[in-house]
Formats: sequence, C-alpha cells, structure tokens
Amino acid sequence: MKIILLERVAKLGQMGDTVTVRDGYARNFLLPQSKALRANKGNLERFENERSQLEARNLERKSEAAAVGEKLAGNTFTVIRAAGETGQLYGSVATRDISELLTAGGFSALRSQVTLRSPIKTIGMHEVVITLHPEVEVVVSINVARSIDEAQRQQAGEDLTGREADAFEFDEDEELEEGDEAASEEAAEGEEEETEEKTEE
Repeated sequence: MKIILLERVAKLGQMGDTVTVRDGYARNFLLPQSKALRANKGNLERFENERSQLEARNLERKSEAAAVGEKLAGNTFTVIRAAGETGQLYGSVATRDISELLTAGGFSALRSQVTLRSPIKTIGMHEVVITLHPEVEVVVSINVARSIDEAQRQQAGEDLTGREADAFEFDEDEELEEGDEAASEEAAEGEEEETEEKTEE
C-alpha cells in the first residue's frame, strides 16, 4: 500500500514522503494512529493544504518531548525480581513493566515508546531506549536486582551476576575437601587396625 507520512517514521521516511508499506502495517498501525494517509490524489491535496499546520504541530510535540527527554535521560529505574543463583530471572522484564516503572517515576511513556530487542531475563544494569517523539530518543538504565541492597550495589558498579553461584560452588568444594580428609583418616585407621591384627598373629 502507498501512503503519505504525516510525521517522521523510523526506517520509513520523513513527513510528506510517499512510501510503500505492507497493507497490514498500514491498516493496523500507521493509519489508525494518524501517522499516515493513503496515497491518493485527494489525500495528497489535503496534506499540502494542511502541511504548515502539521509541521507546526510536529515542532511543538518535538519541543515538548525534548524538554521531557532532558529530565528523563540518564535516569535509573529499579526492578526487584526473583532470580536464580546465576542471575537468571524466574520470568522477565518486558516493555509493559518498563512503561509502568517510568509512569510510577513521574514520566509518561507508552509500551510502544519502549525499545527492547527482547525481554530482560537477567539481573544487572540494562540500557533501554525510550522514543518520546519520532525525532527524540533518550536512554535510561533499568536496574534489575533480587533486593534493594543488591540494586544499590549494582548501581555503584558492582557486578553481582553469578556471585551467589560462585559462593555456592566454593562452599561445595570445601565440603568435598572435608569429606576427602575424613575418608583419608578412616582409611589410615583401617590400615593401623590391620597391622595390629597381623602383629598379634
């Protein structure tokens, strides 16, 4: 389907560009959200008549987004989640969770404005891109931890991924060493008893 963009759309083009997209993408996303019009003679004339208004509205939205972006950029938002010893979450942190975090922190952000290649599935500090406007993107940090204390340590720069697992393995090794020592002592005692029995004979 050929469409006329009413605003900049990533990987498609700038306002006023006529581009070809998949029918589903146009019908389900671009047209309902007023990001584009079907490319025909009537809509082309309509766009040219309303172009100055659209540009003014876009500039206003961009300025508002830039102002919010200055306050939002570089902020860290903490998520407490249950995780295994290796730092693997028993679930994930998705776009909806991040949107809710930002809203709780006083910033309005829709799920569609949160860019995640895939849900976050490990503890640690994760950088996430927030698109406030087609021309305004900012990066925030999502601090995923098992506790508030762990979150504070991570934010201070400490890498806690797999730390509990290392400690567990270390303790396990110690137990094995203690077991080996005990087995050695029992073997030694057995040898002494056999020697004594032979001497008596």
